[in-house]
Amino acid sequence: MDMRAAIESLAGEAERQLRDEAWVPDAADRVVAAKAAADLHAALGVPHVQETLPGVDRLAHLRESLAVLAIALAHVHGRLAWFLGAAATALTPILHWRALSPEDGVTFGTVQPTPQQYREAEDAIRRLQSALADIGAV
Repeated sequence: MDMRAAIESLAGEAERQLRDEAWVPDAADRVVAAKAAADLHAALGVPHVQETLPGVDRLAHLRESLAVLAIALAHVHGRLAWFLGAAATALTPILHWRALSPEDGVTFGTVQPTPQQYREAEDAIRRLQSALADIGAV
């Protein structure tokens, strides 16, 4: 399953749980979710701008997005933590990407992502941002 599909599945499950009231986030979780959504939006920006950036900047923005998730995850427990942890896990391929060429050898197992992989990861994060905004607004 690719990142976009994994995040779509997680977001869909969260939306079902919220709709069915199987998950009713408390005020603290709503604040964390809303802040994470805002921080993801700030980290990634809009697609037409993001796609014009050099790979090193796109990768930096994707890594910043992972940092947003890690910080949010550190402040919650229960369903929101499970959701954020699963989302971070789905996005781990980003951690194996590099934007620079390996001029002097060792890359520690990293690979250069394709433009399509950048788009997929960015789309996944935007979908995650939308789901977190919904959680924050419940």
